[in-house]
Amino acid sequence: MKASTVPTLVVGGGIGGLATALSIARTGRPVHLLERAAEFGEIGAGLQFGPNASRALDALGVLPDVLPTAVKPERAVLRDAVGGGVLTTLELGETFRRRYGYPYLVLHRGDLLDVLLAHCRAHELITLESGRSVVDAEVRADGAAVTCADGNRYDAEALVAADGLHSVLRGQVVEDEVVNSGYAAYRGAVPVEAVPHLVAADDVVLWVGPGVHLMQYPMRRGELYNEVAVFRSEHFRAGRTEPGEWGGPEELDDAFAAMCDPVCEAVARIDRSRFWPMFDRGPAPTWVRDRLVLVGDAAHPMLQYLGQGACQALEDAVELGYRVQSARQDVDQAYREFEAVRLPRASRCQTTARPWGELWHTDDPLLLAVRNRLFAGRAADDYRELDWLYAPAALGTAAPSLTAA
Repeated sequence: MKASTVPTLVVGGGIGGLATALSIARTGRPVHLLERAAEFGEIGAGLQFGPNASRALDALGVLPDVLPTAVKPERAVLRDAVGGGVLTTLELGETFRRRYGYPYLVLHRGDLLDVLLAHCRAHELITLESGRSVVDAEVRADGAAVTCADGNRYDAEALVAADGLHSVLRGQVVEDEVVNSGYAAYRGAVPVEAVPHLVAADDVVLWVGPGVHLMQYPMRRGELYNEVAVFRSEHFRAGRTEPGEWGGPEELDDAFAAMCDPVCEAVARIDRSRFWPMFDRGPAPTWVRDRLVLVGDAAHPMLQYLGQGACQALEDAVELGYRVQSARQDVDQAYREFEAVRLPRASRCQTTARPWGELWHTDDPLLLAVRNRLFAGRAADDYRELDWLYAPAALGTAAPSLTAA
């Protein structure tokens, strides 16, 4: 067993961890990153990136390498999963890009991870280690240390927890538990030619119905089609909450049985080998304890209804690098400033995602009528409700490094 000393230690080698390592290294500060898996890789298929995330990728210097495999959809279409009709449309083309300065992107998680990994490996100030599972940490006013399952120990002046929803290090900062929403997801990607009756291959399509939704969009240059089916588990609602008691393929089929033909056809295509239970947490009062800071899902795990999980992790990465640089490597000041500007914004995403999902899945007749009337009355280029999320930040507020040029 060995003990190593590093200036900055990042725990977690997913999208958020790699982006954070790259952002901090670009300030001239050496970074060592630990990933618990034997190899770097991403579980899952697709990602939706609003212009706030595209802007962050540009700030990290990786956007040119991401664009060749990403797709720029021209529209997002919200449809009724029961009747099949269009509820509302959001134009994502030139008007949208001109308003926010960057495109809306849909891409494969693995493609993004490969780009971030390549940039980290090419950076002389970044060292990557896989197969290192952190099991304990000691946090001090002047630094931190972590111990891995194999007994290896790492001492650092600054520690960054990017170890995800079930973060081992989060407990050093705040005591809480993950919240199970009782919803489950099945997802997968198929060749685009395997999808019959595809009206517009470049659209992002969201079908919403009582207790269910289906998301569809192209990725990897339009060669693959990502499909995600999400449903409310009646077994879970009835108290059958142990693993294996809820969220199975039979519940998936039952939940979507009354939906329209295109939705049922898509659900029938989806891989049944694994389901993802939908978890989040409530906003934390703080992400910082001494020389430890939480980022990404370790700090602010959120439900998927705003499509902001990975986007907010990228914003974290850019902001933390900016603060390390502007504080002239003063870790305490950088962490305080980072939390002050990032925590309110990410917390708003967490708390907004929950009721937005309830609106998608409602079966209340009155709420359905009001919702659908409001959707029908909005213009496709009405972006007012999105400005808080997608517009460039003003100087002195969240992510000044993400301001418009």
